[in-house]
Amino acid sequence: MSSDFEGYEQDFAVLTAEITSKIARVPRLPPEEKKQMVANVEKQLEEAKELLEQMDLEVREIPPQSRAMYSNRMRSYKQEMGKLETDFKRSRIAYSDEVRNELLGDDGNSSENQRAHLLDNTERLERSSRRLEAGYQIAVETEQIGQEMLENLSHDREKIQRARERLRETDANLGKSSRVLTGMLRRIIQNRILVVILAIILVVTILMAITFSVRRH
Repeated sequence: MSSDFEGYEQDFAVLTAEITSKIARVPRLPPEEKKQMVANVEKQLEEAKELLEQMDLEVREIPPQSRAMYSNRMRSYKQEMGKLETDFKRSRIAYSDEVRNELLGDDGNSSENQRAHLLDNTERLERSSRRLEAGYQIAVETEQIGQEMLENLSHDREKIQRARERLRETDANLGKSSRVLTGMLRRIIQNRILVVILAIILVVTILMAITFSVRRH
């Protein structure tokens, strides 16, 4: 299940990187290319939304004990998606303003170029901030998972130690029982030997008495 999520995650990362690059290029393209680029970005944004929906479905199928990390990553991706849509709206506004200036014959290339540079720099800073936040969240989640694993290992170790102690106690009890049974068997054998000896003595005594009695007659 997690392998499917990671596959969607990689596709989403590649797609959003392409969208970010294209959004930054929109204000600097000629009118016809801008129109095509805007349509292309709109299509890729829809594809990115579909990937997010698939990733969300995968997260719901992940076991609850492992779902927290993926849920946090999903929140980060949704925030990134919202930022891309906002940046695209700004880029389209800049594109619309430039088209209007061209129709009115307004020579505003200098101001538009400055605006495009400012938007580009702002987008870069915001992308860097998002990446840092995502990296920090992943580090925190990894640390939490590591702590949980250490706690589970500690509990398992205690269980194993208790099981070993019980086995030792059981072995000791079995040893005592074995010694008791061995002693009882010895006594039984000794008693039987005594009974046999007494029986032999009794038989011999009877035979001797009979023999003496016969000789007297």
